[in-house]
Amino acid sequence: MSRFANKTAVVTGGGRGIGQEIARALAAEGAKVAVVSRSESSCGKAADEINAEFPGSAKAYAVDVADHTAVQELAKKISEDFGTVNILVNNAGVTRDGLLMRMKEEDWDTVLDTNLKGAFNTVKGFMRVLMKAEDARIINIASVIGLIGNAGQANYSASKAGLIGFTKAVARELAGRQVTCNAIAPGFITTDMTDELPEAVKEAVIGKIPLATFGNTKDIAEAVAFLASPSARYITGQVLAVDGGMTM
Repeated sequence: MSRFANKTAVVTGGGRGIGQEIARALAAEGAKVAVVSRSESSCGKAADEINAEFPGSAKAYAVDVADHTAVQELAKKISEDFGTVNILVNNAGVTRDGLLMRMKEEDWDTVLDTNLKGAFNTVKGFMRVLMKAEDARIINIASVIGLIGNAGQANYSASKAGLIGFTKAVARELAGRQVTCNAIAPGFITTDMTDELPEAVKEAVIGKIPLATFGNTKDIAEAVAFLASPSARYITGQVLAVDGGMTM
């Protein structure tokens, strides 16, 4: 299957975990993928691994998505390198957890700047090229925490809730140009971070999930591939929770 033949995708936070799996899934179906992350070694390694499986499909770009000027410059470079951009996936995100009473201003700003402002920066950077592209898609990776909140994650919750509101506003603004914008809200997904959780915490979380298991990165990548595909042409401004039923 080559749903994304002759299409170009940009995936932020693509150096590992969910982002890398999203980039791989799009490349597997024919897309050329710009793998973006803050670390040159991270995105470079991810691109190399994708190219080993799908030769010539991925190229690495290092940028801090919170840096507005740097993102605008990178957007121009990616657009020039690939000629167009059809799919933008905003996956870059960080956490700085802590109870609000003890949370530092720096921790609040870092999370909001990366998780929310980062998406603003990339959409601003690629908006004009997306409006001219065929089957243009913007997909923002939010979180169930943006839907239900979580103690100790006021900054992360706010950033992901804000990203959902941002998604709906962008969807309305760009609908006239046939650019869709949707969000995916992952639940608890098995990654390096969840692997480090104590078993007692894992068991407590699984107890809140009707399907009684964590998801995996492929679950999110498949959802992205669907929303990026022609099959989702009439879906915009929506939030798809991929969470095992946690928020139903």
